[in-house]
Amino acid sequence: MKLTTFSDYALRVLMYAGAAGERLVTIEETAKAYRVSQAHLMKVVNMLTKAGYLRGVRGRSGGFTLAKPAEQINLGAVMRATEVDFALVECLTPSNQCVISGCCRLPSLMNQALNAFMATFDQYTLADIMLSPRDFALSAAPEGEIRAPVLPNAGQ
Repeated sequence: MKLTTFSDYALRVLMYAGAAGERLVTIEETAKAYRVSQAHLMKVVNMLTKAGYLRGVRGRSGGFTLAKPAEQINLGAVMRATEVDFALVECLTPSNQCVISGCCRLPSLMNQALNAFMATFDQYTLADIMLSPRDFALSAAPEGEIRAPVLPNAGQ
């Protein structure tokens, strides 16, 4: 199973906002830090705000921050909010056309695997995966460019 880019970015946005603490961060800042599309992050931030994970502040000095403590943001809940399709195989979709669906044992195996996958996410909160502000220390870059975060244990 592969998570969508949307879910990946959602986790990254939450981690970045969490590392910033009370400081409002912007979509532009976050996009530059991760070297990803602002347009895509805007969709992610809007969804996370509507879902109650982020608090957005509009205006020139606006931005976003976590809407609740990181300990209260369950990763399984975030995955369920951001992933649109958990059907691992065709027979788990509403439009199933598989001719052996009535007797096949694969769906129960796939559901068991998916439940185990989600159970792992359910055991963790954003606090468990958050980086510290120091981990997001931005290295000096030419012309004021923001560089990607300096992550601990990178490449190990």
